[in-house]
Amino acid sequence: MTVDLSQSVSDILRQGTHDAHERAEHSQGAHWLVRGELDLSEYVRFQIMLYHVYDAFERALEQHATHPVLAPTHNPGLFARSASLAADISYLLEVSEESWQGHPAAAAITAAPPPALARYVARIQELAVSPDPARLLAHAYVRYLGDLSGGQFIRRRIAKAYALEDGAGLSFYDFRPLGGATAAGEGANAGEMKRIKEWYRAGMDAGVRDNKELKVALLEEANVAFDLNTALFDELKGPSEPGTPGSPVEIPSPLRSPAEPSNPFGEDIGHDKQLTASLKSMGQSRTVFEAPSQEWYWRGTSVIAFIAAVSIAHFVLVVGGFTGAKGYAKLEALQQWLDNYFGTTRA
Repeated sequence: MTVDLSQSVSDILRQGTHDAHERAEHSQGAHWLVRGELDLSEYVRFQIMLYHVYDAFERALEQHATHPVLAPTHNPGLFARSASLAADISYLLEVSEESWQGHPAAAAITAAPPPALARYVARIQELAVSPDPARLLAHAYVRYLGDLSGGQFIRRRIAKAYALEDGAGLSFYDFRPLGGATAAGEGANAGEMKRIKEWYRAGMDAGVRDNKELKVALLEEANVAFDLNTALFDELKGPSEPGTPGSPVEIPSPLRSPAEPSNPFGEDIGHDKQLTASLKSMGQSRTVFEAPSQEWYWRGTSVIAFIAAVSIAHFVLVVGGFTGAKGYAKLEALQQWLDNYFGTTRA
């Protein structure tokens, strides 16, 4: 692929990592993860592996916080994930945050890291001690922007799959607003996460400027980061029981954002491709009423069912709305209700 080096580094990385992104997106482990099909113990194992990855490169970023390329995007209060991962892991293992690393599941990974994890951490540590650690920016870009995009879809799947309520065990996927916590202590919503991604890309561009040699190096390293993440997905073990059928909506990759600049969970349903596709599939997946080929009447029960469904949908749209992250969960719940209802009432 030929890349125009006159472009900003954020555009170069978006375009130049497409193939590596596709490999990550279509790995079997990624599919199990985003569908919430992993056994809980295997999901925790994956979180522990991620902890070691984030701990390594966040330590490296802190070590080089004043580096001219890394400084514009260095904001540990906003991005740091290792502490959140530790909190989630301890909650899921039902142990304290001070003792989770001594749990057998965590101790096993520390004693004998899976090969993909060992290679990932070794690469980050190699960059941390190199004469020029600027390539660390590529690793932060791949992980953080992926967490802000595809990671938000995974959050809802994980919450549903493992019955996690009130945000417990899910803090890894939560971000503060760009300007700091709100008065109510709420985290960033979909619109705010889009702002954070735009801020991050602008910081990358400011740090790299028009250094073409550095742009090439970062593109190369971003592809390495994607491949390291793909290898991490490949370490995952499949579910012990057959999973449920996948969603009819296209599921985004956990690392979607770098290869797709738009926000996949937009605030406006008119600009949300996934919600639009889901609404279309709802209209196509069930027959609400049928007209006999030579008779001009509708069955009374079907008409009543249709009117009831439209009335409920209108009520939910007006009262709750289908916008942002919470809206998508409402949409899934409504679709499931409609499927169950019409599956038992249609002729």
